[in-house]
Amino acid sequence: MTYLDSLQRDGFVIIPCLLSSSELSTLRTAATKATIHTRSGQWPHFRTVPKQFPPWPTTLPPASEGGIWGVQHLLHPDLPGREEFARFYFSDKVLSVIEELLETKTPAQDGNTNDENLVMELFNLLVAPETKDFQLRWHRDDIPETVSEAEEKRLLELKSPQGKQSHAQYNLALCEDSSLIVVPESHRRVRTKMEREADPYEAFLPGQVTVTLKPGDAVFYDSNILHRGVYKAKVEGGEETRLTLHGSVGLKESGSNDQNQNLDRVRATAVLQHGVGPWVRREDAGFSGIEGVGERAEKMRANLVAMGSGEDVGYSLQG
Repeated sequence: MTYLDSLQRDGFVIIPCLLSSSELSTLRTAATKATIHTRSGQWPHFRTVPKQFPPWPTTLPPASEGGIWGVQHLLHPDLPGREEFARFYFSDKVLSVIEELLETKTPAQDGNTNDENLVMELFNLLVAPETKDFQLRWHRDDIPETVSEAEEKRLLELKSPQGKQSHAQYNLALCEDSSLIVVPESHRRVRTKMEREADPYEAFLPGQVTVTLKPGDAVFYDSNILHRGVYKAKVEGGEETRLTLHGSVGLKESGSNDQNQNLDRVRATAVLQHGVGPWVRREDAGFSGIEGVGERAEKMRANLVAMGSGEDVGYSLQG
């Protein structure tokens, strides 16, 4: 069974050993430094406990209140270690999986090396909160849990016309990670009565699966799948116990029909709500000077710039 077959059937697919031991070591070192940099107040882009979704606070909470659970914008030109993160994000081993999952081709395969089908989107780091465990409620990434059954069905069909997604997203574990919980096959259906009426933090839904990743493993998952996160706290001042790269790559839409325009707006909100729009336009935000990163990265960045600045896009979920 192919990666695409598994993703379409279950809503997620685990790819073991995506990183070599040397790549794992390099990225774990860079991620640890970025986390320490953020926890010490030297990096202003983070996700804070107990906030679950953007917009994120601008004030760093103390460790005694849980601190941070994420580091934002790993491709930002001001972040130390950006080069290592870019080499992974734009690597052939990652983009080839994404091309399979999105059923697209490289520009060379299309016969037009001046075009680029993929869009640079988000690349963040998920970390363990300090002193306090933290949980995310059950959700789909871009569909509010408050919508009616009819509206939920409409939005599922809009986001995945003919069963295809306009983006691929993944978690790549640099430490062992069992934080993601999913309900397989829920990406293609509306919630059941039980799921709709369940507590937002219900510890068990029928059929749920805990995704366990070893260091170097990745899970690619459909953002429509019903899922939540359960994050165990680290010991204050101790080693980092969770370092998980969380990325997404989009597919540039073709055509200008109403369905594509609606899907473009949904995706623009999902991406630009995180605040990537302003800095990706900076002159020093390019990747041409990073060894091992090809010119394809610049074309993917240009596709993100074309998505917009992020002004007035709103937010996908509240809380």
